[in-house]
Amino acid sequence: MPFFLISPAVRASRAGRGVASEEERCLPASALSASTAARLKPPPRPMRRLLPRKRVVSGVQPTGMVHLGNYIGAIKNWVALQDLYETFFFIVDLHAITLPYDAPELSKATRSTAAIYLACGIDSSKASIFVQSHVRAHIELMWLLSSSTPIGWLNKMIQFKEKSRKAGNENVGVALLTYPVLMASDILLYQSDLVPVGEDQTQHLELTREISERVNNLYGGRKWKKLGGRGGSLFKVPEALIPPAGARVMSLTDGLSKMSKSAPSDLSRINLLDPKDVIVNKIKRCKTDSLPGLEFDNPERPECKNLLSVYQIITGKMKEEVVSECQDMNWGTFKATLTDALIDHLQPIQVRYEEIMSDPGYLDSVLLDGAGKASEIADATLNNVYQAMGFLRR
Repeated sequence: MPFFLISPAVRASRAGRGVASEEERCLPASALSASTAARLKPPPRPMRRLLPRKRVVSGVQPTGMVHLGNYIGAIKNWVALQDLYETFFFIVDLHAITLPYDAPELSKATRSTAAIYLACGIDSSKASIFVQSHVRAHIELMWLLSSSTPIGWLNKMIQFKEKSRKAGNENVGVALLTYPVLMASDILLYQSDLVPVGEDQTQHLELTREISERVNNLYGGRKWKKLGGRGGSLFKVPEALIPPAGARVMSLTDGLSKMSKSAPSDLSRINLLDPKDVIVNKIKRCKTDSLPGLEFDNPERPECKNLLSVYQIITGKMKEEVVSECQDMNWGTFKATLTDALIDHLQPIQVRYEEIMSDPGYLDSVLLDGAGKASEIADATLNNVYQAMGFLRR
């Protein structure tokens, strides 16, 4: 069997690189000297660098009547998001005053909405939960952004046109026109990567993106650096996080209209805190049609699609399972099935809500801690903007 002689020079070269000699490879580890063993020890693998999680920001107005549409379209999705992203969920009480409201009820509704967040499964150890007005940077940044937002952009907002037409110009405050700038502030303060949005909110997110790009161009980059800043962008330009298909819940009295807390009839929605008898009555009286069988994809049957979709989401079943189970049911049988599913799903939420509301100290501590975490990030962003816009340092 052939063999090869290894020159002393090669031996020395290998030793310097930590390569074992023929003799060393044949010796047991216990026979090697400490220095030789250390030299021949394989280098440690480089540690894999963990990338920071992307940041998600979202909020719901405090109405005291969080309904099934809010839950399915937003809060239920947040429970999943908090395990995937760095999340900030807040009660947007400043947005609640853009139209006439009941002042004594605002704080009660704010606490109630925070308790519902927690009862639905938002975990304060995973997500920051806080009240918008408790982080004053929201208002300060809104004012700064307002100076760079063309009024023509705001006049194009669809919701402003619709709400002002309903309320009448004499009854509409300036806040209804400018609240999209506050919404931009809510998002940009936290350098958000992703924002969960529904179909009716895409225009607001697009405005946020335009504002962030405009302010970055006006004050960021070299201009900011000349003022002593780090340069670069002041804000991240956020992207939309589209909820799962079918997550939009429609009215119980009109399958073509979104379920809304502003609808005049309470029969149009299921509120998360509705007692059993109220849920039974609302489902029993909800609008249906006279066609036989039940189906998802007939555009002529919007109420049928809506109720089947609610049942699918509440039960966690696949669409095919729901079709197989329900396609031959009559409305009476399906309404009873849907009612039972809703009551079973909402009861644990209602029980947990009562527990949280009975312990105000716990709720206060959650909101205080959440506001503290949010303020650290928000204040850093705000200070950068003040600096880039030329304000005297405080």
